[in-house]
Amino acid sequence: MKSGHVVTRVAEQQWHAMEGDRVVGRGDTSRRTDGRTFLSVDAWHGTVFDRLAEAMLADLPKPLYTLVDETDLDLTSRWQRAGFTTWRREWEYVVPTTSVPVPPPPGVTMLTFGEAEHDPLRELDLVIRAEVEAGPGWHEMPAEVLPGPVPLDPSKYAVAAQGDAYLGLVRLGPVPRRPRIGLVAVRSDARRRGIARALLTHVLAALHRDGVESASAEVKESNEAALRLFEGLSARRASSNLELVLR
Repeated sequence: MKSGHVVTRVAEQQWHAMEGDRVVGRGDTSRRTDGRTFLSVDAWHGTVFDRLAEAMLADLPKPLYTLVDETDLDLTSRWQRAGFTTWRREWEYVVPTTSVPVPPPPGVTMLTFGEAEHDPLRELDLVIRAEVEAGPGWHEMPAEVLPGPVPLDPSKYAVAAQGDAYLGLVRLGPVPRRPRIGLVAVRSDARRRGIARALLTHVLAALHRDGVESASAEVKESNEAALRLFEGLSARRASSNLELVLR
């Protein structure tokens, strides 16, 4: 590496690699709500990347994480040179909206976006969060599942209800051109009744009526139930992301 390259921590979460008075690379960190620290490095040259990564790793406590597109072999190898290893893979699916809606179990009704009442939706949200805490933990969940109470916007949720109780939900992100299915969740005491499939096909049918041809979703490779759910709706794998960790 050129002797003129100097890496400096310019802010709490930012590093710059300088060549003279010119910035030739940047490193950043972000802290997720689950407490994990994620790194990113933007540098044209591998030697600059390596120097930035080295400086950041020296300054930061482990474990550390980063996300890469699995097809970006160059970036993946750079992080591996720094000592990172693959922790998990998430598949991005493209989900067609042409699936035939599946009838819900007897007594269960579907509430479309904006129809759910705030208080029972909050109650369901808290139940799901408690089950995450007692089960897989926040680090195993999608980025959309955030620890602690968060503001709820009923316009982003479709809900499966039985009487006054809410049993399951789908949260949709209004991404332009291709909405993103951010979360599909059913209370543990209401699972294995076909509620998730019925709720998801209800959401897809609503999108289809609005002229939307497909939605996207990210599914962890080891989540076999979710993989079966989406692949049973003719979803196709479009790409994959790797979450790398340095312990």
